[in-house]
Amino acid sequence: GVLRNIMRNFYSPLKACDPYLKYVFLTGITKFSQLSIFSELNNIENISMDESYAAICGISEGEIRSQMKEDVERLAAKLNISPEEVLLKLKENYDGYHFTYPSPDIYNPFSLLMSMAKGKIDSYWFGSGTPTYLIKMLEKFGVEPSEIGNNHAEVSAFDAPTETMTDIIPLLYQSGYITIKDYDESIDLYTLDIPNKEVRLGLMKSLLPNYVASKTRETTTMVAYLSRDIRNDDMDSALRRLQTFLSTIPYCDNTRYEGHYQQMFYIIFSLLGSFVDIEVRTPRGRVDVVLRTKTTLYVMELKLDKTAGEAMEQINLKNYPESFALCGLPVVKVAINFDSERGTIGDWMIEK
Repeated sequence: GVLRNIMRNFYSPLKACDPYLKYVFLTGITKFSQLSIFSELNNIENISMDESYAAICGISEGEIRSQMKEDVERLAAKLNISPEEVLLKLKENYDGYHFTYPSPDIYNPFSLLMSMAKGKIDSYWFGSGTPTYLIKMLEKFGVEPSEIGNNHAEVSAFDAPTETMTDIIPLLYQSGYITIKDYDESIDLYTLDIPNKEVRLGLMKSLLPNYVASKTRETTTMVAYLSRDIRNDDMDSALRRLQTFLSTIPYCDNTRYEGHYQQMFYIIFSLLGSFVDIEVRTPRGRVDVVLRTKTTLYVMELKLDKTAGEAMEQINLKNYPESFALCGLPVVKVAINFDSERGTIGDWMIEK
């Protein structure tokens, strides 16, 4: 209520200036309902999802290629790669925002300009602080890390006033943690997902302490080594490393439920995403991880307090290798059983 009054006092004077104002553009992160703030400004139009304004904020790919050509070349020289490779890296890390559908690809302007200024591709948007409020809200609405991405919703569910929000979607969408990735006209549903690698990694790093009670630095180091093992096609060492790591860290308070371990795996493997391609499919609770290195495709199944054998049966049942035959890489099946008693990996099986 207080915020609303402050905002109202801020906008009221605009009404008196009506004769002198030709064009007023209001922007911000959160949407308020029209009535609560703008009763004084009755002729205001919301262009948030208007196609003709899709690229009014942010920087589009076209603009990078034309107006920022020199900056891209400078960054390429600094990183010792070709301009085309730089564009791919910038795209993967900072692109992926769409505020309507169809829409040009919009890059995060802050991160993009910082990477040009600093001469390296890094996490700039998240570097500005941990989203404590977001973590609290995820807890309040009971949202698991794996449920943040890949949502389907109609416009009214995400382009909605956050003051009346009944789930987390409007907050995630309006603050840039998820964005529009697709639209199905026949049922009028949008697909919302995490925009890019920078947001995914930043988000997962922020959520990790809720699942792994360890120093962030130790975890980051472990993830880096883990990814090196996997890139060297030594999955056995990777799992042994993870087993040791998990058995040396203290329990978190909230390990009451089965999903806890799967979410922890989800986060740890998502963090590998900066080193290997990853796809994690999780209909709530169960985790299938698909990891892709330059030479191998790993298909993983995680079970809790069962056996690695049962996890392997599940993989064979789903006939994964066939569905991945197209990518032309040899498929390696990895079955893992998690031991909740010991709080770490129990046994595993790896089949080529």
